[in-house]
Amino acid sequence: MSKPSMELKLDNDDRTFSPGDTIAGAVIVNAGKGMSHNGISISVDGSVKLQLSAKSVGIFEAFYSTLKPLVLVEKKLEVLKPGSLGPGVHSIPFQFKLKPSNGMPQLYDTYHGVYINVQYVIGALVKRGMMQKDFQKEMEFYVEVFAEDVKEKKKHEFKISPDQLQNVHRGLKSKIPTFLFEGHLDSVICDVTQPFTGELVIQQCSLPIKSVELQLVRVERCPYMEGEAREATEVQNIQIADGDVVPNLPITINMILPRLFTCGTMSTKNFKLDFEVNLHVVFVDNHMVTENFPIKLYRSRKQKVHIGSSSSQ
Repeated sequence: MSKPSMELKLDNDDRTFSPGDTIAGAVIVNAGKGMSHNGISISVDGSVKLQLSAKSVGIFEAFYSTLKPLVLVEKKLEVLKPGSLGPGVHSIPFQFKLKPSNGMPQLYDTYHGVYINVQYVIGALVKRGMMQKDFQKEMEFYVEVFAEDVKEKKKHEFKISPDQLQNVHRGLKSKIPTFLFEGHLDSVICDVTQPFTGELVIQQCSLPIKSVELQLVRVERCPYMEGEAREATEVQNIQIADGDVVPNLPITINMILPRLFTCGTMSTKNFKLDFEVNLHVVFVDNHMVTENFPIKLYRSRKQKVHIGSSSSQ
């Protein structure tokens, strides 16, 4: 007979839920030859946590009060009163409705960022007698918050040429090649379950092109009394063209937004989260032209895209 142990299992294998869903599962206890216990309970915790980084610790220390976790969900359920379990494996079921704690207006998407994390965790605890170690297990589950689908999306046309460039070093202005890049984004209001799409055309360029890339950026903000701490960090970078591009040949823009590292755009009194896309055209001399597109993300109820994509924190 194996030693006593405990596992935590959810009925939904992908562990993904939405506000109002019923979360069901079981605490599975292998009691070995039999064991007594002081109660079996389930805890559910969801919170927004702001975390320090080496380069921004000075900024965040200036408004430490806003670093306290924002509690979204907090509950504890007793699933079995103190008693004993006979030999063998026992499955103790539980269920609860996913909803925000009192005083919280809503839940937010699960999100794993650099400075902001929105995380939901379910834990199981089997209390044992004196001189015996309690059994504890924790498991993250994922929350997806849906919004109304945007019915009318407008194409965003763009044109990039030397006379539109900003932040150019004075000594480099004379070395800027002649170029004209045109294209469109299908929309700057984007469903996170669908690809970010559009088209780019290199109309002309006097200098050969080395690469064309799309960079997805997260912008995490935290307001404080004297202003706002703002950090922009890369989520992912993909190449959409390699080598010198044939003029007037349409280049497809298609980027899958990575799960967990992207979510609906958020704005609360404690934190804000936005996303941007940078279009980089890299010349053979390694100089680069960048066009920035702020985008608004939301989550619709359409079926998700299951194509994987690399991501970085």
